[in-house]
Amino acid sequence: MTPTPLDAISTRDVACSGFCAHCGREHALPVGDALVAARELARVLDVSGRMDFDMDEAHADPRLALSHLWGEARGQMFGVMVCEDAEGRRHVLRAFSGQYNGLWRVDGWVPPVLDVDAFHRIGDPVERAIKALGREMAALPTSDPRRAELSRRRKAMSQHLMRDFHDLYRLRNFHGDERPMAEVFLGGGGMPTGVGDCCAPKLLNHAVRHGLRPLGLVEFYWGRENRSGTRTHGLCYPACDGKCRPILGFMLCGLDAAQGEGLS
Repeated sequence: MTPTPLDAISTRDVACSGFCAHCGREHALPVGDALVAARELARVLDVSGRMDFDMDEAHADPRLALSHLWGEARGQMFGVMVCEDAEGRRHVLRAFSGQYNGLWRVDGWVPPVLDVDAFHRIGDPVERAIKALGREMAALPTSDPRRAELSRRRKAMSQHLMRDFHDLYRLRNFHGDERPMAEVFLGGGGMPTGVGDCCAPKLLNHAVRHGLRPLGLVEFYWGRENRSGTRTHGLCYPACDGKCRPILGFMLCGLDAAQGEGLS
């Protein structure tokens, strides 16, 4: 699927896909039954202007105003997945990429893949130490040889922290196989920042852990164009190549059998 307006995409378009090392082929999930739900979400976001549109306006959280996406922070990806439970009931899941205005969790939206409490417990003290090293460097003259050692220490701390963060992500597929994300990532080189935080992994993770069978997925961009110019307000995009596809093959594995038909 190429970048396409919501009113122009097809239910047959592939929303997310990835190569599965276990099966030796690609698995995919189409737009499918999520198309109507995605259009409705876009309509509600447009009318309400906020993420907590189910909340009475008098109790709305100002941090969840969508005006945030039109400022310096720029826009964000949103995802909608329609699923079916074991009794055949339909469920609509919603996700946003990464954090929204510094928030990992927002009522009415699926949670992140990682354990947020563990993320803060591990990361907050190290982040404070990294910032302290930065202040030490800034206080030294540029010619001071101690700056190089402080820079080396800061880089090593950041790299170690990133590995610790990645260890917080455990992925489960539709065969019930669960592994650390680092074991299933198929991209070249190290894992980039933000792997596992996009909409498709969040939605698939929530579905599989709650016994739900995905029937379709749509991801669209909302807000000011991103700095690289690769994301435009209101357009739908397939799951990204750099962060999502390297883990989606594993995450989608077993869904073909659950669907009762091939999706590859």
